[in-house]
Amino acid sequence: MISCSRCREKLSISSEMTISFFILLFMVGFKVNIGACQNECSELRCGDFGPPIKFPFRLKDKQPDNYGYPGFDLSCNGSNNTVLELPISVKFIVTHINYKSQVIEVVDPDGCVPRQLHKLNLSASAFQFKGRYQSDYTLFNCSPADRNLYYQIPCLSETSHQILAISSRSSIDEVPISSCTKLYNLPPVPYRIFESEPVSLEWFKPECKHCERKGRKCKLKNNNHTESETECVNVGKQGASTKLVVVGVILGSFVFVVALVSLHRLYTFDRKQTMIEEFLENYRALKPTRYSYADIKRITNTFRDKLGQGTFGTVYKGKLSNEIFVAVKILNNSKGNGEEFINEVGTLGRIHYVNVVRLVGYCADGFRRALVYEFAPNGSLQNFITSADSNNHFLGWEKLQYIALSVAKGIEYLHNGCDQRILHFDIKPHNVLLDETFNPKISDFGLSKLCANDQSAVSLTTARGTMGYIAPEVFSRNFGNVSYKSDVYSFGMLLLEMVGGRKNVQVTEANSSQVYFPEWIYNLLDQGEDIRIHVEQEIDAKIAKKLAIVGLWCIQWYPVDRPSMKGVVQMLEGEENVRMPPNPFSSTASTRDSVAMPAKRPRQELPVISELD
Repeated sequence: MISCSRCREKLSISSEMTISFFILLFMVGFKVNIGACQNECSELRCGDFGPPIKFPFRLKDKQPDNYGYPGFDLSCNGSNNTVLELPISVKFIVTHINYKSQVIEVVDPDGCVPRQLHKLNLSASAFQFKGRYQSDYTLFNCSPADRNLYYQIPCLSETSHQILAISSRSSIDEVPISSCTKLYNLPPVPYRIFESEPVSLEWFKPECKHCERKGRKCKLKNNNHTESETECVNVGKQGASTKLVVVGVILGSFVFVVALVSLHRLYTFDRKQTMIEEFLENYRALKPTRYSYADIKRITNTFRDKLGQGTFGTVYKGKLSNEIFVAVKILNNSKGNGEEFINEVGTLGRIHYVNVVRLVGYCADGFRRALVYEFAPNGSLQNFITSADSNNHFLGWEKLQYIALSVAKGIEYLHNGCDQRILHFDIKPHNVLLDETFNPKISDFGLSKLCANDQSAVSLTTARGTMGYIAPEVFSRNFGNVSYKSDVYSFGMLLLEMVGGRKNVQVTEANSSQVYFPEWIYNLLDQGEDIRIHVEQEIDAKIAKKLAIVGLWCIQWYPVDRPSMKGVVQMLEGEENVRMPPNPFSSTASTRDSVAMPAKRPRQELPVISELD
C-alpha cells in the first residue's frame, strides 16, 4: 500500500498541474475579459482571508448603495473581520459565504451565540436558520447540584451556576429542573446553536444560486432595486473569432491536462480514501468533532476497554473527560468501501433527537476510520429480552412499553422529522442502545439510505439488513416497493421479540416442527387465549397483548397493509384496545392447534451493498 506521505506528494503534483492549467486559461482569456466585468464581477474582502463579497452582498463604505440588495450590507471591523449586523443590534462575524447554496456561516465575536439569541429577530431580516428541524427552547438557571451536561450551554455556564436549554419537545419528567429558575423563552432555533460551532443562515431572495451554478453572475434585472427579480449575465463579451481561438486553446489544454492528471490518479489514488475525503470536505458545515487517530488512542486509553465486536468493527469504551464517557467504534478497513462510514457520519451528523444515538465525532486519519458516539451504559436492548436469566434482566412490562414507544417515536422522526427521509434498514434489538435511565437510542446507521420526503419507493440492488427482521419486499418486489414501510416491518419483529424473545428456543432436530413465533402469537390471540408469557398483574397482560397486536400490524406481508410509524405511535399511546389485524400468515398451513413454543428464524448479518441510484 502506498504510504500517506507518498499519496500527499502525488496529490500535490496533480494539484500543481491543475493550478497551472487554470493559470494558463486565465492568461489566455485575460485580454478578452478585462474591462468587461466592471461592477457586476468585482469581489472585495475584509483582510486577506475574509470571504469574497459580491452580489447580493455589499461592503459598506467601499461599494455604492445601489450595488447590493437591501438587507445584505456587510462591513469590516478593526481586526479586518467581515461583520453582518442583524435585527436587533446583533453582530456576527462572517466566516464563509456559499453563493451556490445561498448559505452564510457566522460566529459570535465573543464565541457565544446563545448570549445574543434573546434579542435576535430573524423574521425582520433576509436570513433564517438553515435546516428544517428546529425547536422552541426555554433557558433555565440551575445550581451546580443539578449539573446536567446533556442540556448545558457551556459558554453561559460557570462554576457557580449552569444554564440549561430545554426543548419544548422534552418531557419535564426526564429533565431535573425542579430547583431551577426560568430565564426566558427562545423562538425556534437548531439545537447545535448552543454549541461552539459556526451558525448556518440561508437566504431565499434574491434567487441567485442558479446563476452561480452555471458559472454566471447575478444582478438585479434592469438595475431595479425596488424589485427582487434577478437575471444571469455572462462574465464578459468577445467577438466570434476570439471565442473560437479561446475555445480551441482551452479544449486542447484541457484534454492534455486531464490525460496527465488521470494517469497520476490512476496510479496513486486509493478510491475509498478519496471518496471519504471528498465527502468530509463537503461535510464541514455540519461537523461533529474530527479527531486524529492519536486522539482516538488517547480517548480509549489505547483501546483498553472493549465493549463488543461487530461485522464492521470493534467498539471500545472511552472518555472525553472525567465525567463524559463515549463509545468508540473502530471500523474494519477491509469491510466495504467506505459507505458505512459516510452513512453514519452523513446521517447522524445532521440530526439530534432524544431517541437517536448522538454522534460526538469521527476519525478519518489515512486508512484509519472511527466513529465516536455518546455512551450507553446499559448496552443494547438485546441484553434484556433474550437473556436466560430473566429474573435479573427483565425490565418490567411498563418499562418495555416505554422503550417500544420511544423507539417508535425515534423511527417516526427519522421518517418525517428531517430534511430528508432516513430509512434505517437495520432495526433490531442489537441496534437499540439504553442509557443510564434505560432511555432507548437507535444506533448503527451503516445500512441507512436517504430519500426525499415525498419519495414513495427506493431502489436497492439486493436485500440489506439482518435476517429475521428484513421485510418481504426487500427480498422480492412481488410484495411491493421498498419504502419506509420496510422499517415498520423490522420494528414489528422487534416488538414481537420484546414480547416473547426471552422464551425463544434454538432450532434443533427435536423441535424442528415447532411453529414460527409470530404466527404462534397470532393464533393464540385470534382464539382469545392469553399470551403464554410471564406476567404478574392484569395491567402487564394488557401491555403485552397491545405490544403483540401492534407488532402483528407492523409485519403484515404487504407494505400497503402496514401502518406508518405515526400510526404505530398513535396505537402505542392510545388507551383503547387495539383491534386485531388481518392474519399475516393466511397463506401458510394452519397451526391453530399447536401450542408449543416456536423457534426463531435463523439470523445472519448481510454485507453493505452499493446502490444503483
